[in-house]
Amino acid sequence: MAEQQAPQGPQISLQKIYLKDASFESPKAPMIFQDADWKPEVNLQVNTETTPLDDTTFEVNLTLTASAMLGEETVYLVEIKQAGVFTLQGFEDKKQLQQILATFCPSNLFPYAREAISGLVEKGGFPQLLLQPINFDALYQQHLQKLEQTQQADTQTAH
Repeated sequence: MAEQQAPQGPQISLQKIYLKDASFESPKAPMIFQDADWKPEVNLQVNTETTPLDDTTFEVNLTLTASAMLGEETVYLVEIKQAGVFTLQGFEDKKQLQQILATFCPSNLFPYAREAISGLVEKGGFPQLLLQPINFDALYQQHLQKLEQTQQADTQTAH
């Protein structure tokens, strides 16, 4: 039999996916169900957070907060913190490691968070909430641009 060789180059492995926190509020229930003009405005906020567990293992948290409003009234507010433990080995470039933690990892967590939010909204008695896919690469690029603009502004202020 041929010996299996260890994979060469950078490696990413998913150790665990879990729901770290979830909350659902419907402050106007049951009166809100009687509103015949059901066209709420839904707002979604996205946040990611990374915590190193050791040199190669990281916990990544994806927090999604969805709020539905009818005019000035809050219909519901749901927040999910979906987490995962990822092992990333062989990444010598710290920028590449940061990019993977900010894009690849949340992209893997998003379907679980989307399912959890949809389930909570439905259990709250509301129509299914279908969240559209999120381009975490684009969000990361926007974040880098904002950092660069802030650094430029700080440099100009210092002179």
